[in-house]
Formats: sequence, structure tokens, C-alpha cells
Amino acid sequence: MTEKLHVDLSGAPQTMLATFYAKALDAGLPDPILGDRFAKEIVDRIDYDWTRTSITAANSPSVTTRSAHFDDWARQFLVLHPKAVVLHLGCGLDSRVFRIDPGSDVEWYDVDYPEVAELRRQLYPERDHYHVISASVTDPAWFGEIPRDRPILMLGEGLTMYLAEQDGVALLRRVVEHAPSGELQFDAFNTLGIKSQWMNPVVRRSGATLYWAIDGPDDVLEAVPGTRLLAWVSAIESDTFTKLPGYYRLMVNVMSRAKVLRYMASYHRYAFGPVNASMTSP
Repeated sequence: MTEKLHVDLSGAPQTMLATFYAKALDAGLPDPILGDRFAKEIVDRIDYDWTRTSITAANSPSVTTRSAHFDDWARQFLVLHPKAVVLHLGCGLDSRVFRIDPGSDVEWYDVDYPEVAELRRQLYPERDHYHVISASVTDPAWFGEIPRDRPILMLGEGLTMYLAEQDGVALLRRVVEHAPSGELQFDAFNTLGIKSQWMNPVVRRSGATLYWAIDGPDDVLEAVPGTRLLAWVSAIESDTFTKLPGYYRLMVNVMSRAKVLRYMASYHRYAFGPVNASMTSP
């Protein structure tokens, strides 16, 4: 029997175990939303008490609908930019590069804390044009490894809310200044989402803290020169949300009739560079 990998994380790095477990549970459902076979296979190779994540099959869609949404947006970008660079920031144990399986002209970089990056190296196979960077996403040093002459897609799923605002803004500006063109795709919590973090069991149990509230596109457009809005979508208005059972959608929609609740969690998509370099359809 293969010895399992022991995991001992806390704070923000620990939250990635919850999102990963949600994908593993989803993969075992009769009608999965994401169908991530890697998560299903890998979860049994990790020595961890998964009950600590507070994730169950019933609440796993809060993660998998989001991941499916960003998979769709990423695929749209790569269809138009088949020689792009992808920066998957705060990647955790997500298998997105394997789910999307980009062409051989795409250079893909997964970036996360050293302890998380080391787990990835032990759990996932190597592939051509795929790189794992061991660093905090806010450390500017690792940008030295990234090509500057290609369009860049920055993916930040479950990332921005864990950053201090000044660090988050600096990161987005760094991406925009690094490449000739590209897109920023990420999700965010508004002020209510940050203030009510004590109600989020994943955050509470990990000991993590949420910091950066983004209340709408203007917050980003004003802070990051050169960006333009492509899409701003409430998490419950995403196309992937329609994959949920009717009773689940009804419950959430009733709770979220007020705009501040509806946009408590939202998906953001911005372009930068020449207009003709990023003509994607949100």
C-alpha cells in the first residue's frame, strides 16, 4: 500500500484543501458539475481529516460552479490566444491545467506557497510547458520567470479576498505592466462578504482572514490603469449555476434578491492592451 502524504497547513493555504475536497466529492456524484477525475483519485493519497473542511456533497457546488465558470472563461481566452501565458495564481491543488489541457504553444504557470507547490509536485504528473512556482503570489520576484512577449491570462480563483488591498492592486498592476495584452479573471467578495466572514465555515475553521472587498468593477478600473471591463457576473447568475438542482437555485435566489446579497460573491473579467488583442465574448 502506498504511504499517504501527510498535510499540515493552516490559514489561507489550508482553505485550498476545502476547495479541493469539494471537487473530489463532486466527481463522485451521479451528475457532477465539474467532473474532476484528478481530484477524485488524488484525495485518497492525502492523509488528512477531510471533515475539518466542513465540505459535504451538498455544499460542494459553491466551489464547483465557480471552478466550472472560470474553466469556461479560460477556454474562451485560449481559443483566441493559442500561444498565451497562463498565470494560475493561488492554484492550490486544482487540476485546471489538466482539465483544460491547453495546446503545446501555451506556457502555463501554477503559483502558490512553497508548501502547496511541493504537494502539487508530489501529487500531479509533469507535462510539457507546465511550470510550478513556489512563491507567494504577491512576491514580485517570481515574475522574472514569466515571458513578456505574449498575451497573459491571469486566473485568481478564491484569491483576492485573502490579499490586503494594496497587495492585490499591486499584483494586478504588475500583470498588466508585464505583458503586451491579456485578461484578468478572478472572483471577489464585496464589503458584506468580507464583514460576514465569520459565517464562512471554511475560513473560520482554517484560521484564515479575509481582507480585500471589491464592491464592483469601478474599484478595479480606477485602481488598475489600462484595464477595461469585459464581464462582471454574480456567482448566482453564472451559466454554471443553472447546473444546480432547482430547489438549490430557488433557495439562493430568494436569499439574494437584494443587490448587495446578490453580488456578495461575483466573477470579474478585465482586458488590457490593444482592443483588437482581446476581443473575446464574455
